[in-house]
Amino acid sequence: MPADARYGEYEQYMRRLAARSRRPDHLYLSETAATARLRRAVRAVILADDDRVLLCRFSFPHPAVPTGATVVWAAPGGGIEPGELPLAALRRDLHEETGLVIDDDPPHVWHQEVAAPGQADGYDGVINDYFLVRTTCFVPRGALSDDELAAEHISGMQWWRHADIAGYGGTDLFSPRDIVTPLAALIAGDIPGTPVMLGL
Repeated sequence: MPADARYGEYEQYMRRLAARSRRPDHLYLSETAATARLRRAVRAVILADDDRVLLCRFSFPHPAVPTGATVVWAAPGGGIEPGELPLAALRRDLHEETGLVIDDDPPHVWHQEVAAPGQADGYDGVINDYFLVRTTCFVPRGALSDDELAAEHISGMQWWRHADIAGYGGTDLFSPRDIVTPLAALIAGDIPGTPVMLGL
């Protein structure tokens, strides 16, 4: 099947997901004006064998950092380029940012859509699809140099324990904001049959 046809199927799948769960305080893809600029990205929830999760420290003005914030800790990954399939984008970003190479298709565990002014600088909102990657713990060192990572507004990477995220009292944000709840389910081995819809 041609890549553009598969991407069209992916778009239809994402629209069906959005229709399953709606919140009145957020606009979803099917409700957004055709001119809206939504940043589409894929991310990996990388869980090590000791149940720590690898998060990237994104600094403003990265699109993951909302206007008014300075830092967001989020799963590695990035934007889907025009004509690129989501899993191809995920593999590319993981190799560039962390050095991790994945061959199998990881399970699609979370879906996040937020259309709100100021949510992502230069965009009307974000669409993030998260895939679960289980691995042994490793030192993240991708193909990008430190200067290239800085140009992508990635200012660090860290393995986080669930309890440390839950008890964090600093000024940095996490994405999603309530990452502790869906992360706890994944750590417990509860892999959803269909992606869990996430809020901001």
